Amino acid sequence: MNRNRGFTLVEVLVAIGVMAVLALMSWRGVDAMLRTQTALQQRADHIQTLQAALAQWQTDWNRVSTVSGLTSWDWDGKVLRLTREGVQASEGLQVVAWTWRTTGAGAGQWLRWQSPAVTTATAWQEAWQNASTWSQTPTESLRSAEVSLHALAGWQLFVHRGGSWTNPLSSDGTSNPGTATTEKARVPDGVRLLLDLPAPAPVSGRVTLDWVRPTLTGAGS
Repeated sequence: MNRNRGFTLVEVLVAIGVMAVLALMSWRGVDAMLRTQTALQQRADHIQTLQAALAQWQTDWNRVSTVSGLTSWDWDGKVLRLTREGVQASEGLQVVAWTWRTTGAGAGQWLRWQSPAVTTATAWQEAWQNASTWSQTPTESLRSAEVSLHALAGWQLFVHRGGSWTNPLSSDGTSNPGTATTEKARVPDGVRLLLDLPAPAPVSGRVTLDWVRPTLTGAGS
């Protein structure tokens, strides 16, 4: 009588072991792919956030107001204040401010503040002062108008005027309230922004962005 021969216990155990190894290898491959995808997505999110902040930076400079009697811009080493036109001409002017607020251990956040629209010199002066207060000792009311843009390890500003880049805190670059008709208070030909992105992070290192005054004519360096 012929008898059907089945698998032995050893053969079954070997087959199960091989399948287990293959399953483990497959899982590790899938896990590596998921980790890579997550890292790429985080990097893309960081880049998108940074690009949006830099676009807003350029928009604020492009719309800087040169109304007589009002300070167009001011940099004191901690906060940059700008008087800019509203999105619509009927909205009047706005005061915006940019600063870097440290959170300890060389880390911090790049922040932007924006005032409501102002239509009188008195309202502008109040908003201009609020921007300075916000950068130093912000109240809860003032902080409600701020937007956290991106993590930073530090930042620097340079202005282009007279054919060269200078520190805006120098005598050739600083703007001062009440001197709107002086060379110092004029909107510079260009502004160089240097951002230090902290590590470890999906995006780290130094980012440099140059803004050029839209009405600038002639060759520069």
